[in-house]
Amino acid sequence: MLLAHPAVLEGLLTRYEKLVRRRDELLTSDATDAAPVLRRLEDVSYTLCVSTGTRDIDEALAAAREQLAGTEREVWAVDRTLPADAPGTPASAAPSSVTDEGAALAA
Repeated sequence: MLLAHPAVLEGLLTRYEKLVRRRDELLTSDATDAAPVLRRLEDVSYTLCVSTGTRDIDEALAAAREQLAGTEREVWAVDRTLPADAPGTPASAAPSSVTDEGAALAA
């Protein structure tokens, strides 16, 4: 099964949570037209289900959160195995000889 990009899942989860809060506010107030919010919430719920390969929003939320948690663990594991002089490694993590050499090259 194809997996949605973590940034897409994060965006969908954020949008879903905001719309749920907005829906709850509208339903507990004297708002007369919650239809647009309900329609957007339905759209985001559907997209979450499609993105996670589920048919129920509760299952979709759980699957998205599980996938994001797995992604965070993978990134952490990769970061821990990179050599200090690997591209993208923060200078503070590199040995002083690497940063000194880099400074000499930049000068």
